Order: sequence, then structure tokens, then C-alpha cells
Amino acid sequence: MKKDFTPEKELLFLALGGSGEIGMNVNLYGCDGKWLMVDLGMTFSGGEYPGVDLVFADLDFIEERSKDLVGIVLTHAHEDHIGAVPYFAADLGVPLYATPFTADLVMRKLEEAGLARAVELNVVGSTDPFSLGPFGISYVPLAHSIAEGNALLIETPYGRVFHTGDWKLDEDPIVGEPTTEEELTGLGDEGILALVCDSTNVFNPAPSGSEGAVYQGLMEEVKRHTGKRVLVTTFASNVARLHTLGEVAKATGRRLCIAGRSLDRIIEVAQDNGYLEDLPAIVDFDTAMGLPRGEVLILATGGQGEPRAALARIADGSHPIELASGDVVLFSSRQIPGNEIAIGRVQNQLAARGIVMVTDRQSAIHVSGHPGRPELEALYGWLRPEILVPVHGEMRHMHEQARLGIASGIPHAVVQSNGDLVRLAPGQPGKVTEVRAGRLVLDGDIIAPAVGEGVVMRRRIAAEGALVVILVPGGGVTVESFGLPLEEDMADFIAEAKADVLDAIGKLRGKKRSADDVVEAARLAARRAARRWSGKNPQVKVVMVEG
Repeated sequence: MKKDFTPEKELLFLALGGSGEIGMNVNLYGCDGKWLMVDLGMTFSGGEYPGVDLVFADLDFIEERSKDLVGIVLTHAHEDHIGAVPYFAADLGVPLYATPFTADLVMRKLEEAGLARAVELNVVGSTDPFSLGPFGISYVPLAHSIAEGNALLIETPYGRVFHTGDWKLDEDPIVGEPTTEEELTGLGDEGILALVCDSTNVFNPAPSGSEGAVYQGLMEEVKRHTGKRVLVTTFASNVARLHTLGEVAKATGRRLCIAGRSLDRIIEVAQDNGYLEDLPAIVDFDTAMGLPRGEVLILATGGQGEPRAALARIADGSHPIELASGDVVLFSSRQIPGNEIAIGRVQNQLAARGIVMVTDRQSAIHVSGHPGRPELEALYGWLRPEILVPVHGEMRHMHEQARLGIASGIPHAVVQSNGDLVRLAPGQPGKVTEVRAGRLVLDGDIIAPAVGEGVVMRRRIAAEGALVVILVPGGGVTVESFGLPLEEDMADFIAEAKADVLDAIGKLRGKKRSADDVVEAARLAARRAARRWSGKNPQVKVVMVEG
């Protein structure tokens, strides 16, 4: 590797996102002077960045080397693997590669962004190998909670990498045909240098379970609530689950109603690509509400508590779909860490109206799309890699998978973080150096550093509040407070803050002072007053009005 990080006769791995976190997956492989990107995902900010919804990996490292980037290969269509494509693919200026279902969803994103002609998108059949520079690439179908989940077999002059993407083992996946044990064993027989592997469920001691088994669980729950409206919320992208729910609707004599634009879009894309062809006819909201309560099955978005999704609006009574006391909501999805408060808010609204709720903790109505320990151990045995590189997990997940891999006989495990440049071959695998990695946020219409002054200041204001101090000619002072918990005491606080500011400025008289001295004295005095009254340390802006 040259000092400018150009790969030499070696195989490098670099995560810019998705290592040390779940989401925002962006992985790079370097070989013979070229780079290959696998996935270009995003994550959601939660409350970490006030006013921000979307968070991206900082791609500065590869943007500076885009002339050496040969392409972007997408494993599957979840947002944490494709969500950043409309924001960065055109600037990177390289072709995208995806299987048909994923490509269809990506193309719709590009069309919405007005970039359909600016980005080359290549549709690859699941069995069609292709080459990009020194990399030979083959899709390896694996089961996951979306249509066309894939691993990648990446062939290089220095060894082969099996990059799992998101995956699980499933004997009855409902949708798609995953690669078999025999086929995976065959890949292992041919030699795998490195396994770059999903770590999400490494602490789960049991297999994740089959999608086919969910059919029985959902069937039993829907049958149990005869005469009631039943709503099921699940991940819109889980095409197999949508198929299952369509079959449950037919078997229980219920009409199917869809609530949520992302569900509408996924169903359209799935049917355009040969999936969900047997889905029963969908009725509109008015028809659904006119049916006897026990004759409708509603599929809705919002199981993660998203405030603008269909379920949240149904819960607060602002949606055309209405539920009443005794009706049932089935949460056929897992609770994503970080969403507990939002989900709880929706569930409490439903509970207050007497609506019955069933989650995967109470009934077998969901299985994960990620591998538990037995599935990881099985894959290790089939592929027999020389090196394990855990990804797609927080640090605790990745370290645990490294321990599991070593205990299972894998000779080497490399735990890395975003920005760690790892050499896989030749020689002893391990971290070589660190490069710039970080986060960007979509703030309004602007992509900005997550540690930029605007975002940092907004976070501080959200936590501590703000004061504006206006100094006018002749010694007048105005103080405005924002976000301090002093409603009943506000007038007294303002009066004291003004007095403190005037006193602080007065103590500067007789000394040589500049405008900056006055501003700083006023700022500190106002902040000390706020701290005395509220215990807060607000951001203080001082404005001097010129005479």
C-alpha cells in the first residue's frame, strides 16, 4: 500500500460505515490499485441530531480516490444498504450493480431524485458472475427478511472473500431459493480467504427460525380473534411476510387492506419482479371500513413507532382506518434498538382505546432475518475461512462473533471499526492504519458534517436552552430567554440577568476595553445568572447595536 493508500499487490478491507454500529453499511475492498464498494447505506438519527432524519457515512476517503473506484455492488434493498445511493452515487461517478428487485427499488429512488440518467445502474442475474477491475464478483443467494438477499463471492489474485451481507438460514423461506449447504460447502472446498460476516444476532443462542413457521403463528392469532378487526404491522420490505399474510387472509376469509405508501411501493416492485403474484385483491379504506369487523385483515406500516406512519395515525385517530376496543394489532416485527420509546408511545395510545396487542414475545408471529449462533457456526463449518471479519454490529456484537469464530476453528479474526484499514493478504491479517471516517447528516436540504457547528450548537441548545443579550447605546440591555425552565420566575430572572450584565460591563470602565471585551463580559454574566436560576448552561448570543 502506497502512502496515499493506493492498494498495491495486496487485498485490503475498509469499512466507512456499519462496523461498530448496526446500519449505514459502506464497505470497501482494495486490490492492485483499485477499490470496490459494497453497499451504500444510511441510518436514522433518532434524537441524537435534533432536526435531522438521515445520517450517512462520510465518504471523503473514497471521494478523493473515485478515479480508482471500479463500481458499487449492492447486496440487497434494505435502507441501511442502499439508502445513501441517491445522495452520493452521482458524485462518485461509477456504475451500480444489483439484482432485479434491488435494482428496481434503487431506480425508483434515483428517479425521485431526478438522477435516473446520471447514474449507471446494471441489473445482474443472481447467477451471472461479472468482473470489475481486479475483482471477480458472484451473487450468492441467502435468506433474509427481504426479497433477493445476497452474499457476494469476491475473487481476487490474493484470495476469495465471502461477504455475507445480511443473512440467515431458512429451510422454508417462502420467497426465493437460498444457496444450499452443499453449494456453500463446495465454495469452502475451493478455498475462502476471508469471511466478512453479519454480527447482529450473535448473542442469540438459538437459530433465527423459518419464515414458513411464521405462517402458522399468524394463522392461529388471526383465527383466535374472530369477529374483530385485525391489523398486522411488519417491515414493508419483508416480501415473504407479505406473501404469508396474503395466504392468511385467504385462509381466514378476510379481505386484505394496505395502509402505508412504503407497503404500496414494495408490493408494486415485488409484483413487477415476479413476486406476490398470488396476493389477494386489495380493498380500499372505505370498503375495508364497510366490511364486517371479522372480514378484514389490515397490513400497516409503523411497527417501529414512526410518527408519520399509518399505525401512529391509526392510534391517534387521524387515519381513515379505524380500530375500536377489542380490535387487535399484531406486531409481526422485532423492536429495533433505539425505537423503544417511539413504539411504546404508539402502543400506549392503542392500549388507552382498549385495543389488544400481540408481539413476537407473546406469540410466534415473527422471526429475525439475521443468524443466531448455530447458524454462524454452521456457515463457519461449510466455508472454513482462514480469516473472520465481523461487521454489521455494535462493538460488543463484533467482538463476540470474533470469539465464536476462533472457538469454532477459524485461524484468525480481525475486529475493526469504521476507518480501520485492514490488510487481509498477503501475510498476517490485521489493521494497518486508520483513515478518516465519520458521519454526515441530511439537515434540511444540506448534507453537513455531523460534528459541524450547526448540528453541535442545535444539540447544545436542545439540552441547555439559549439566551440573547442585546446591548443598545446608552447602556440599555435586553435579555431574551429560550428553553429555560423558568416560566413562573422568568420576569425576576430577566431583571437579575440585566443587572448582572450591566454590572459586569461597568467593571470594565476605566480600563482599556474593546467591543470584544464588552461582549465577553456580558456573555459570561448572563450565563452565570442562568446557571444560578436554572442549573442550566445556555448558549448565549450577545448583540451590540451601534448608535
